[in-house]
This record gives sequence, structure tokens and C-alpha cells, in this order.
Amino acid sequence: MDELTQQVARFLEFLATQRNASPHTIAAYRNDLNGFSSFVRSERGTTVSTKTVDHLLLRLYLASLNGVNKQQQQAGYAKSSIGRKLAAVRAFFGWLVRTGQLEVNPAELIATPKREQRLPFHLNIDQTVTLIEAPAHAAQEQPTLARDTAILELLYSSGLRVSELTGLAVVDLDRAAGMVRVQGKGGKERIVPVGSAALEALGQYLAGRGQLADDAPLFLGCRGARINRRAVFELIRRWSKNINTFKNVSPHTLRHTFATHMLEVGADLRSIQELLGHSSLSTTQKYTHVGLDRLLEVYDKAHPRAREADQQNGEST
Repeated sequence: MDELTQQVARFLEFLATQRNASPHTIAAYRNDLNGFSSFVRSERGTTVSTKTVDHLLLRLYLASLNGVNKQQQQAGYAKSSIGRKLAAVRAFFGWLVRTGQLEVNPAELIATPKREQRLPFHLNIDQTVTLIEAPAHAAQEQPTLARDTAILELLYSSGLRVSELTGLAVVDLDRAAGMVRVQGKGGKERIVPVGSAALEALGQYLAGRGQLADDAPLFLGCRGARINRRAVFELIRRWSKNINTFKNVSPHTLRHTFATHMLEVGADLRSIQELLGHSSLSTTQKYTHVGLDRLLEVYDKAHPRAREADQQNGEST
């Protein structure tokens, strides 16, 4: 095992033990850093040291991600993916500097590519209702219908990430208070409200499972173990066939729909940030794609000078 491979392995161990990173995050870092390591070896040989990596080699690496791979005839990555890969490399070299294995982080000189401003897809109210009620209108009785309804209701009611939903235990749900305790990114805990429709669906689902230990998984897969991400994606894909849309619907679609609908009825960004568990308000701002008509309506109702002008116009007529 060469030096670069050993250092990557120790960095991933640091993320798991010291930063309490989720398995999904660690897997993403491993994939990105393994790809970077393969590129470095192809350019500098199999016995390469991180001390020989400079900003020029990193620029060459980014160019390989951004352009066309002439050998494999594969198109370059999206700017968002390139930015994520660069962030992994920057974090890796930053750790090497902090632990005294390097003196300078060569990735600090590399600018992150500007991401495309693409608005995440969300459902309208009618589509959301149709999706959530789809299991109840299923043609055939299925043992997972109550569970699927509860999952759909909870995702929309509370804006959870799929990893947060699959990690829930029975004890995390306080039905009397209408709250759920969630372990978010980086192990950060937050308390999120649960709406009455979701509470009712959860109650019906849990009633069919009998007596449960506090540490039992809140949602089970078909084989009786804790439900996984793939199963949640699959059940949403299956039930979303009932709505009129050409776009793929995922757990994040419901999270984004939750945030969008909250914003449209007047919730402020800070509140939505807390509910979603975003560490930065800038992350929440991507949900502010409210139409101009809606913004003008809110302005006219809320701004004192706007109301004063309306009153004067009314008096003059």
C-alpha cells in the first residue's frame, strides 16, 4: 500500500471517528479521493507522494473532470460534481496540513467552479396530495400500504432527509407533543414538528406492529429490518406514477416541496433553515423560487409604505 492510499485511509477514519460523518458522507469522500488518487498515479507514477502534488497538477485534474475523456469517450462532470470532488481533495490536504504531514495545502489556490443555478423540482399542492393518498387508493391490498402512507406523510410534513427518516427509532417520535427528534448531518440533533395528518398515518402504521421497544426502527423494510434508502426511493418512484409529471420524484422532492410550500404561505427563511437543519442560510436560499406575483403580493400586504400608498389611492378615488 503506497503512501497516498494510506493517508486517504487514515483521513476517512478521521472523518468517521472524530467528525462523526455519516456512512453516506464517508462513501462519497472515498469515491472522490480514490478517483483523485488514480489520476495522480497516472500522472506521477505508482509511488507518488502527496508532497509532490502541486496546484498545477490539481488544475490538470480539474481539466480532466471538466473536459472530454478522449480514451473512454465520456463527457465531463457537471460543475456541481466537480465542486464536490474539489471540496473532498481540499479537505484531505487540509487535514494533512493540520496533522503536520504537509506544510501547504495546494488546493487552497484552486477556485471552486461556479455551480449552475438550477432550481430543484417541487410538486404543487394537487400533485402532493395525489402522491400521499396514492397508497390508500391502491387497487390491491398490500401489507406495506400503511407504512408507505406514513413515510410519504412524514417526509412532506417535516421535510426530512431520507437518511434522517431511515435512521429514526420509535423513541424519536413523540406523538403526544407532535414532534420528532432527528439526527441530521454531522450528528446534529434537531426537533421537528409533525403535522396532524402525518401523526394519524404514523399511528395507524404503528398500531399494526404491536408492542415495540423504544430502540426499534420506526420504519421497517419488507424483510423486517430497518428500511434503507433504496427502499424509500423505490416506494416514492412507484407511487409517483399516479401524478402527472415527467420528472423523477425522490425523497428530496418532498423535502423541497415542504420548504417551498412553507415559504409560499409566509414562513421566513430562518424558520425554514431551522426546520431543514441547514447550517447556513445560503443553503436555504435555493428554496426562494417564489413567483414574482407572489412576492409582490407579500410586499403589498406587509410593507407599511405599500399599504399607505394603497390607502391614499383608495381615498383619492
